[in-house]
Amino acid sequence: MVGDNRRPDASSPAGPGSDAYAAMLARAKALIPALRERASRTEELRRLPPETERELHEAGLFRIIQPKRVGGSELDYIALVDCADALGQADASVAWNFANLASHHWMLGMFDHRAQAAVWDKDANALIASSFIFPAGRARKVDGGYVLNGHWPFSSGVESCDWNMLASVVSSEDDADGIEYRIFLLNRRQYTISDTWNATGLCGTGSNDVRVTDAFVADEMTIAISDLAGGPTPGSTVNPNALYALPVFSLFPYVLSGVGLGNAQACLDDYVEYARHRASTYNRAKLSDMQTTQIKIAEASAKIDAARLIMRTNCIDAMSDARRSHAPDLAGKTRLRRDGAYSVGLCTEAVSLLFAAAGARSLFTSGALQRQFRDAHAVNSHLAFNFDAAGTNYGRVALGLPSENLTL
Repeated sequence: MVGDNRRPDASSPAGPGSDAYAAMLARAKALIPALRERASRTEELRRLPPETERELHEAGLFRIIQPKRVGGSELDYIALVDCADALGQADASVAWNFANLASHHWMLGMFDHRAQAAVWDKDANALIASSFIFPAGRARKVDGGYVLNGHWPFSSGVESCDWNMLASVVSSEDDADGIEYRIFLLNRRQYTISDTWNATGLCGTGSNDVRVTDAFVADEMTIAISDLAGGPTPGSTVNPNALYALPVFSLFPYVLSGVGLGNAQACLDDYVEYARHRASTYNRAKLSDMQTTQIKIAEASAKIDAARLIMRTNCIDAMSDARRSHAPDLAGKTRLRRDGAYSVGLCTEAVSLLFAAAGARSLFTSGALQRQFRDAHAVNSHLAFNFDAAGTNYGRVALGLPSENLTL
């Protein structure tokens, strides 16, 4: 653990009960009608429309967990879930890019203060993309830094960004040194972008590939994964708030879990509205009078409500622990990963249930349901939401076996 060993600031940042938090969430909700209207165009563009990016900037949403000292809101971590939930009720692609890009301001707050200055002194609104697929890169230690090479997929929103956080394995000539994972912060001029994002879900995220060839990255522009395990970080000297002492990769699923939540909530709301006013094509029975319709609404809503409770409780508890200078043990970290995957799985199940219940109506591309179904399964395909992986690792640790997740 690096840093100056200072205890995280015990004072609470703007949390869910504060005026600042409520105001930010209201701004997110105010964008829902326009974003829903624009959803088809977002899919066609395969990236966020310029007006959508502008609206997110103007609302301050990209900067909700950026340090206040550079103009950010420094809200509690749960803001990622709540705001992605709101935006996801309009368009999952918008919510996905919002949450991804907002989270990188939070992560940059944990880097060395010189890395923060390199980005924010020039433009505090600058967007930062990422790809946290460690095996995609290889870094070699040299004097003053590292030489980085690699080809990373799934760098969401990369065309809109001036910077990129790329994860890599650091190679060593001595196998006894073990494997080191680090994140490297690169300026756009240090990597190339390949237009590869032609997907069936989350179509508007522009999650293209990036390639790096022999890029020098100074020491202060990198951070070791071991420094992000919870507690003081290299950025603690300038950002003492407990927000920047959270265990990053233990909470990794909750960066994006609100996207699946909001998408599922929109699907439920749309289905209820449809069923309330429609009759069966075959016997003209009112759908709202059919017991099967009522049961499916109850089941889907229970899954969504349970998912929201799990996500929010874990994020709120994590902030509380960080304020007490308590980092979760390995069992606690694997539980956070387990719950993150499980809760998004509940959202996916809810959408699939409603998609089937809607019958042939769900097949029309003119409706939102087919997009919500595609987006739900695209969200669920992210490794952070793979319950087999998260569940296996949780079970291993519970049984006294070593964790297989090297980022924890």
